[in-house]
Amino acid sequence: MLTKIDLCSMALLKLGEQPIQSLMDDTATAQLARTLFDPITDSLLAMHPWRFACKKYDLVKNDNGDFLIPAECIRVIRCNGEIIGNRIIASSDAISILGISRVAPESYPSYFASLVATKLAMEFCIPLSGEQSVFRMLAALYESELQSAKFIDSTTSVNDKIQNFSLINVRF
Repeated sequence: MLTKIDLCSMALLKLGEQPIQSLMDDTATAQLARTLFDPITDSLLAMHPWRFACKKYDLVKNDNGDFLIPAECIRVIRCNGEIIGNRIIASSDAISILGISRVAPESYPSYFASLVATKLAMEFCIPLSGEQSVFRMLAALYESELQSAKFIDSTTSVNDKIQNFSLINVRF
């Protein structure tokens, strides 16, 4: 189980820097990690419908007559309504949405943890070292890991059996 500190330390090690012991340390690396970790992981989570981060939300209308998207939902993947800001307008009294939820680092699968560490290293590179060649190498590694992580996540087994569908049944 990896923590924020572990992932930030992995990123720093990729840059040849010393790992951090705490995000609250009074060092440039700890301040950088503290500032960038949450926005970077949120953007990585939002960029793809990661199966490990998908969550179904059952919503009921609020006093204003619309539905409020939960704060931990960083991206709505599917809903029966119109999204305006952080609200959903729909005619029914209750709806279900599928969204990408914030996930604690301890719950990241290994392919996503590696992707996070590489993205953090890429973002830490210029402020800490200023090395353009290292940045380009990390960017290429990130793109490769992103494609691999998406592939692994999308090929995770799901129950897609089509039951009682006449066109399929005729074939057998």
